[in-house]
This record gives sequence, C-alpha cells and structure tokens, in this order.
Amino acid sequence: MSRGILTINAGSSSIKFALFPLDHPISPKAEVSGQIDGIGTDATKMLAKNQAGERIADQMLAGEKVSHAQAFDALLKWFTASHADWEIVAVGHRVVHGGDLYSQPTIIDSQVLGHLSSFVPLAPLHQPHNVAGIRALQALLPTVPQVACFDTAFHRSQPAVAQMFGLPRWVTAEGVKRYGFHGLSYEYIARALPQYSSRAEGRVVVAHLGNGASMAAMVGRKCLGTTLGFSTIDGLMMGTRCGNLDPGVVLHLMETKGLGVKEMTKMLYKESGLLGVSGISQDMRTLLASDKPEAQEAVDLFCYRIVRELGSLAAAAGGLDALVFTGGIGEHAAEVRRRVCLQSEWLGIRLNAEANARHDLHIGAGNSSVDVLVIPTNEEWMMAHHAQTLLAL
Repeated sequence: MSRGILTINAGSSSIKFALFPLDHPISPKAEVSGQIDGIGTDATKMLAKNQAGERIADQMLAGEKVSHAQAFDALLKWFTASHADWEIVAVGHRVVHGGDLYSQPTIIDSQVLGHLSSFVPLAPLHQPHNVAGIRALQALLPTVPQVACFDTAFHRSQPAVAQMFGLPRWVTAEGVKRYGFHGLSYEYIARALPQYSSRAEGRVVVAHLGNGASMAAMVGRKCLGTTLGFSTIDGLMMGTRCGNLDPGVVLHLMETKGLGVKEMTKMLYKESGLLGVSGISQDMRTLLASDKPEAQEAVDLFCYRIVRELGSLAAAAGGLDALVFTGGIGEHAAEVRRRVCLQSEWLGIRLNAEANARHDLHIGAGNSSVDVLVIPTNEEWMMAHHAQTLLAL
C-alpha cells in the first residue's frame, strides 16, 4: 500500500487537488493532480492527470448544482476506485487567511477551525470556501489529520510599519492591516532559490504574476514588503481585479452612481483588471496576440504597474540583487518579462533576449548586475511538505 498526502485548494466554484507520494524528502511531483470546476452550477466537471501529465479523468459529476461536499465525495470515490493501492495519510489545505494568530502551518482541531471561521470577514470571498473544504473532508476522512497552510503566513515577517495603514488606531486594532497573500508561492521560491542563485540571501524581489498577481521583497529569504495588503485586490492590476486604487474613486462611484457594496465588489473583483481595461479578455495570451489598441493598453498598464512596484520594493529592500518571475504569466509570458526588464534597466537589470524567449531559468545578460530568473512555483508541494513535517510522517 502506497501512502500519500492530499493537498486541497478550495475556491468558490472549484477545487484544485493533488496527491504527493510520502517520500523522504517528499516527491516534488504529484502522483495525481487535477481540478473540479463548475461547483454550484449545472455542469460540474472533474479533470485529473497522472505524474506524466497524461489525462486519467475527464468526467461530469452527476447531479444538479453540485455542492462542495458532493464534489469532495465524488473526488474521494473516484480516487478510491482508481487508486485502490493508495492510502491518504494526511490532508494539507490552502487557507487564505490566518489573521494575527497563525504564522505557521497548523494541525486543524475544533479550536483552530473556529478561529478560521472567525476570519471570514477578513476574506469573505475566499475563507468560507476554505473552511467548507476542511469541514467536508473532516466528515469524509474523520481519522486523517488535516493541516492548514496559510497564504498570509509568509508575510508575517514584515516590519510592523510595513503592515500599517494610516487609519485610526481603533481600525488597526480591529485587524485592518496589510496581511499580504500568495504566501505559499513566495515560500516555495524562497526555499528553492539557493539552488539557482548565489544571491538568494540578498535583496530579492519575486513577481508572482498570474490571473491573481502580486510581488514581494525579501532579504535573507524573509518578507520585508508585498504589494497585496488587506484584501486580494490591492497592488498590481490582475486578470479581473483592479489593483491599487485611490479609495476616493470608490466613494465617488458610490455617491454619484448609487453603487452599493455588492455592485462595487463585483466591479473591483470581477469586472476590472485586464478584462475591464481591454474589454476583450482577462487572458494575457489573448491580449498579447490581439492587435486591438485596447488590448495593448491593458498589457501596457499591467507591465507599468509591475515596474512601479518593483521600484518601490527595491527601495524597501535597500537595493536589488535578484528578480524572480513566477506564476502563469511570469513563467510563460516572455513579452511581459521583456517589457518589465527593459523598463527597469536603471536598477542594473540587463536581459538576455534569447534566453528570455526560450523561457530559460536564467534570463539575465552577462553584464546584468541583478540575477534575473524564471522559477516555476509549486504551492501544492509546499502544502504537502508542511503536512509531512508538522505530522512527522
């Protein structure tokens, strides 16, 4: 019987999953990975691939408006049937918010689950689904230990001043501060970077660029500052999220257009970003292939915001020794990397155009005073590693 750690990332309408063989150290490649999409709709679909990347499941789930609990039940039944010689010995959950209480992965018990539920107001679009995933798997796998891995934890090393807003102290006391997100991705890059750069302990900026995007500055592989703050719409412009925004714009729209909280939330989270600016798509590949000026403008703004934040984070770190691109866009959009590097040459960055076009690991030119790298992230492995370490498996 083979033993494995299941990792879960539960969203509002999807569940991403992976199973990692329990090796020492744990295998960097999942035995099986996949996603269930369309939860809550009339068309819920599960896709899964094996370690070689071959599709081993492509099926619609039975029933109308499948719930998260039903989706997890279908996933485990499929897994039991297709991987009968495997035993799940632990589950690692991505949990978006750990509040002020959690800066390390934590074994989930009733008290911890209560705390996680209390953080729902801090991340109302994400935390409820994370908690629902935990409850569903506790019911389906009652004897299997579960571990919460927090997206905010990596950023708890930020100086106190970097976490503050210029708001009344009572607001800060209510937990309103810059928490930062995408922490599992940054943690993985921080862990992997010494393999690829002699400057890993120096002043490093990581650009996690995807449909959700952010950047973080590290020194000694610890976070000093990050672009995401209290919510997941701060900082960089993203696929459908606006990024940094003068709060006066929100007040203006609410006052002059009569928009309420729900309408503003929909606009800022779902209708803005690359999609809103271009009016075409939130997919960077589509926009780069388009000759429409609106598409070009969206790409220009996306890159401009990265360059602006790179300068800000380099200032926070006191300079720049290495720049790392990761995430779907960071790993695959050579044109975005090219634009960012060319506009940041004042920092000592020099790009090797051929290496960049090939998506090489090292894309800096020989005369670059900054290491420039492209490193695929692996948040799922990070969760499995934490579960294995915490449970001493």
